[in-house]
Amino acid sequence: MVSIWEIAIKASIGKLRAPAGFEDSLEEKLIASGFQILPMEFRHASGVYGLPPVHSDPFDRLLISQCKAEKLTAITNDAHWGDPGYGISVFW
Repeated sequence: MVSIWEIAIKASIGKLRAPAGFEDSLEEKLIASGFQILPMEFRHASGVYGLPPVHSDPFDRLLISQCKAEKLTAITNDAHWGDPGYGISVFW
């Protein structure tokens, strides 16, 4: 949900170009492609508090908190995510 939220904000303010109707049936398309939609929970948001101040992007910090809480591997080429202080596994 956090990534969809970020995409929606960036598209709505013109920082990201998305085709017309992009959001139509997006959830169904993601699920059909094998993705699981991870909801944002209180513990994910509150987990941001304990993260070291390595990364300043609020969406990335929330995603890092989710990876940590859910013991998920992040797929990103952002070197900040690999900081040992975050304690998450990063692929890429």
